[in-house]
Amino acid sequence: MSQRLIDEYLRPGVRAHLMGVGGVSMEPLAEVLNGMGLRVSGSDVRDSEAVARLRGLGVRVYIGHAPENVAGAQLVIRTAAVHDDNPEIVAARAQGIPVFERAQAWGAIMKDYRHALCVAGTHGKTTTTSMCTHIALAAQADPTVMIGGTLPLLGQGYRVGEGDTIILESCEYCNSFLSFFPTVAVILNIEEDHLDFFKDLADIQKSFRAFAELTPRETGVVVANAEDGNTMAALAGLERRTITFGLNAGDVTARGLTWEKGLPRFEVLYGGEVYCSAALRVPGVHNVKNALAACAAAIALGWSGEAAARGLGEFGGAGRRFERLGTCNGAQVYDDYAHHPGEIRALLEAVRGLGYQRVVCAFQPHTYTRTKALFGDFVEVLKLADLAVLTDIYAARETDDLGVSSAQLAQAVPGSLYCPTLADLAATLRQEARPGDLILLVGAGNINTVGEQLTQG
Repeated sequence: MSQRLIDEYLRPGVRAHLMGVGGVSMEPLAEVLNGMGLRVSGSDVRDSEAVARLRGLGVRVYIGHAPENVAGAQLVIRTAAVHDDNPEIVAARAQGIPVFERAQAWGAIMKDYRHALCVAGTHGKTTTTSMCTHIALAAQADPTVMIGGTLPLLGQGYRVGEGDTIILESCEYCNSFLSFFPTVAVILNIEEDHLDFFKDLADIQKSFRAFAELTPRETGVVVANAEDGNTMAALAGLERRTITFGLNAGDVTARGLTWEKGLPRFEVLYGGEVYCSAALRVPGVHNVKNALAACAAAIALGWSGEAAARGLGEFGGAGRRFERLGTCNGAQVYDDYAHHPGEIRALLEAVRGLGYQRVVCAFQPHTYTRTKALFGDFVEVLKLADLAVLTDIYAARETDDLGVSSAQLAQAVPGSLYCPTLADLAATLRQEARPGDLILLVGAGNINTVGEQLTQG
């Protein structure tokens, strides 16, 4: 289905059925469409707070997928996790009901906004989108926001505003972000990832360049990492206004970086002039870079340095991004969504200056293809922890047919422990935990549930 066709359906009175409606990006889509006057229904595999919230708005939500759920719908919107053999997809196609992807719907919606800030990159999307949201609110832009995680400021992962700005975390997987219409496109970094979809790094770079080229030729702005060679190579010769950022290179840079109790303070320079002074509440050089990217986006949108400083100063982290869960036997327990070697390295380097006696990294690899393709990189970064504890791979959308396992990772990382199940992991961590430890629960699957077991008795 073309983008033009979905535009025709997104109008008051049209019945739209959303599959996976309780998901982090589908729930806000349902609320936005409902607010636009569409008659929204949805389905999900289980009840949840999100489902209850939607029902409170008058959205009919079915638990389970069944052909009759799409009866009367004029269009169906699905996530990438919903496959063609799903009974609702089969029924919709049999009845001639058009089926669209979630990204196509968001793309159509963002065309109604004067400013569409889309944040992309292999790492840092959620945090940078969250920082941009804080700055936008400080600038009184009243934005609509879609983040792939929970932002404590919002109490959820999205916000429906009434301003002329929309801010979206923009994922490259399955080229979802190529359905968007950014006026400001942020590219934080480009590395090999999602190799179950992309052929290689060059293929990934091609998609990111296409994303940048979606910005309007005359008025669009691309924000790019001057210190990331893959990004600069992908954007070579790009005919768009570009604002680059970096610690020491680019249009937006940091000056006078210091650390107080592991947290960074620095001046943000734009074209050599002070734009704002930043004092972050999140650790790590990677978060300094994320903040510089957010400032570059703010500059592109005309937001003041005062708003940027206030927004960054009030940002205390996004959900599942170095999120404190509590204590276990005197150890501090944190959860982090890192699932790529580059992200894990940034996390482990960021916590070095926080004063812990020992860093315990409990890691649940995410997907067999990523673990297989980046096996050696995972081994090297896990060696940075004082103790690495591995649990079985979270399959997500995949099946185990590549012959790779967490047990193999554990064998390759000296001194590490292997726990086949999450129950085993919880028991081992409880036994290991002691005062002065930082226990990191790392991964994009369900390892965060171990945190509840560790910190609740």
